[in-house]
Amino acid sequence: MPGLEQRTIGNLNCLVYTTSNSPDLVAVISHGFGAPGDDLVPLGAHLLRFAPELLDRVLMVFPAAPLNLSEHGIPGGRAWWMLDMEELQQAISHGEFRDLRQSQPPGLIDSRNQLVETIEAIREETSLPWDRVALLGFSQGGMLSTEVAFSLEESPAGLVVWSGTLINEAEWLKSAPRREHMPMLQSHGQRDMVLPFQAAQWLRSLAISAGINHQWLPFNGGHEVPYPVLQETARFLVDLLNRDG
Repeated sequence: MPGLEQRTIGNLNCLVYTTSNSPDLVAVISHGFGAPGDDLVPLGAHLLRFAPELLDRVLMVFPAAPLNLSEHGIPGGRAWWMLDMEELQQAISHGEFRDLRQSQPPGLIDSRNQLVETIEAIREETSLPWDRVALLGFSQGGMLSTEVAFSLEESPAGLVVWSGTLINEAEWLKSAPRREHMPMLQSHGQRDMVLPFQAAQWLRSLAISAGINHQWLPFNGGHEVPYPVLQETARFLVDLLNRDG
């Protein structure tokens, strides 16, 4: 199995699976709100187990979000932008539908710029173009990955959104068509109490309308990344590796 290295890349602290000195693809995997920076690292090991051919060809980078939530009652937790925790908890406890389509969260653009800066530093190290960079993210990290993917001048290799949702709709409606034919994998639990399934379907519809090559993975579960989704994600990354080969 690969070694795990902690590094500051750009302004973000990152954990990096050192699998190859000359990778063919970079996978940047962003965690959700309230999680520690290493939250998704175990998923990297599963992806490599499901698709061993990724081992010597993919550099996996797990950036930690810039905001520290310890003073907000979540020790070790990180966030890409702040949420109203009381409002979120009330919505979950009362089963209220959370429609975030019109929301451009304060901090979204700053986190987008920081993540892009980190990826640019990785690209400089690896000499890989944007179409050799895959963006993956869970929940808030999936929203951020989508924002980055849609806002770039050049198209990334692909986008994976685990349990994300539609935000910043006005801007994404304008920018998403520039990603026509970009591969995108989106998964969501039909019993997700944090980000409603219907809102994920809105994101799916936007992507399909923009001409994105969209793969949809609904599942009977909650706010999570189940093993079948990880298996499909591993296949998705293999397809990205072999797309030009």
